[in-house]
Amino acid sequence: MHETAGGGEETMLRKTANRRIHIFPDKDALDKAAAAFFAARCAESIGTTGRFTVALAGGSTPQGLYHLLGSEGFRTRIPWNRVHLFWGDERCVPPSSGKSNYRMAAESLLTRVPVPPGNIHRMQGELPPSEGAARYEETLRTFFTGPRLPVFNLILLGLGSDGHVASLFPYSEGLQERERLVVPNYSWAQANPRLTLTLPVINGAETILFLVAGEEKRSVVSRVLCRESSPARLPARAVCPVMGDLLWYLDKAAAGEIAAG
Repeated sequence: MHETAGGGEETMLRKTANRRIHIFPDKDALDKAAAAFFAARCAESIGTTGRFTVALAGGSTPQGLYHLLGSEGFRTRIPWNRVHLFWGDERCVPPSSGKSNYRMAAESLLTRVPVPPGNIHRMQGELPPSEGAARYEETLRTFFTGPRLPVFNLILLGLGSDGHVASLFPYSEGLQERERLVVPNYSWAQANPRLTLTLPVINGAETILFLVAGEEKRSVVSRVLCRESSPARLPARAVCPVMGDLLWYLDKAAAGEIAAG
């Protein structure tokens, strides 16, 4: 992995031996593996610190995982009273909006598991973007004490067809942020502004888990994992945990010619 991108500009990319790629025959198998991993990582974190902190992903791909976690097999297996749920990004819409990442998670997961309301830390997308970002940063700094940056036990990420992660879009200002934890971010292709965790927070996680499925993602998966372009153009290439693990869960349709390993 290269230390610099084109033009000599330093990037978040670093050589890492902790990236692992897992390929599953279909989306159902991917969801089951992700749910099992979630439960195992939860047990490990609670055994160590007494709690499990997760940043949820939006979009359609994680819905299968959320439904499984809310099913009987996992609902009773996971000690939800010790799970704290955060969000990696949110559209600047009310939580009742069909475009809200919170609403998707609420319908798929939160209404189906006994997680205490105080353990649900949503981004307030209904506020003006700058205020919503500032309030969520305050939430993170209050909850995570100790190190300068929050350290999530697990961050779930999807992958946009343009290579974006969370709401860090190609060539967007938020992609360059290194001091703030949460920022409003904009893209010419998006109708609404977004709130998003920044790269230092994402890369500070103990584990980052990409969930990517579908043949329509095959091209971008290949470009990201084969390091074809700069992180400015493909933000997913800037995801590289400082000390933690980076996992890619792909179904066969998304993986294409990518090999597991």
